[in-house]
Amino acid sequence: MLSVELHAHSAASYDGRDSVDMLLERAAEVGLDALAVTDHDEISGGLEVAERAAEYGLVGIPGVEVSSAAGHVLGLNVTERIDPGLPFAETVERIRDLGGIAVVPHPFQEMRSGVLANISRSELLAVDALEVYNSRLVTGYSNRQARRFAERNGMPITAGSDAHVSDMVGRAVTLVDTDDRTAGGICEAVADGRTTLQTRRTPWLVSFRQAVGNTRRRVRLALEGLLR
Repeated sequence: MLSVELHAHSAASYDGRDSVDMLLERAAEVGLDALAVTDHDEISGGLEVAERAAEYGLVGIPGVEVSSAAGHVLGLNVTERIDPGLPFAETVERIRDLGGIAVVPHPFQEMRSGVLANISRSELLAVDALEVYNSRLVTGYSNRQARRFAERNGMPITAGSDAHVSDMVGRAVTLVDTDDRTAGGICEAVADGRTTLQTRRTPWLVSFRQAVGNTRRRVRLALEGLLR
């Protein structure tokens, strides 16, 4: 079983804080085998983790969190940027065309761009896996909804720390049943449903501080855009 963090953000995300090196250092420190960097609509962090992970004894999985028209979709094992704003089905198709797998994070959390407010449940069944535990939770209700949906429909499942700071890498880990220590091998096993989860919630105060920081960054970026 490989211990894998499938949902983490670097400073390349508008709301991320730390470098890819810091994320890798933390992943190695907590005993992970692999790390995916999934920045918002940005591929540079994913490419860097794929290039640098071996220096830390880890497998690097290039990825991106795409802002589809319906909400967020993780593209894992992709090495090209995917345009935001595309229809959900087209986003999933684009991820697969690039040789990756499509995983929907926090699907029932509308306030965090979960897709289920904007697509049918049959459309959700078309993805490769469902993130049923996101470490950045308040009550856990949305995670339980996602878990029930996946179990009822026989969908492969993942967990993600959704870490935006390096200290939170490894809070929610996907244990992947494979001997193939490559990004492609890990993603294939995830899509095949060979996963179990090892989870802890992000401390509430960390999530709160991150939310405040995100708001400040969004305001700053909006003001910069108006001033250009």
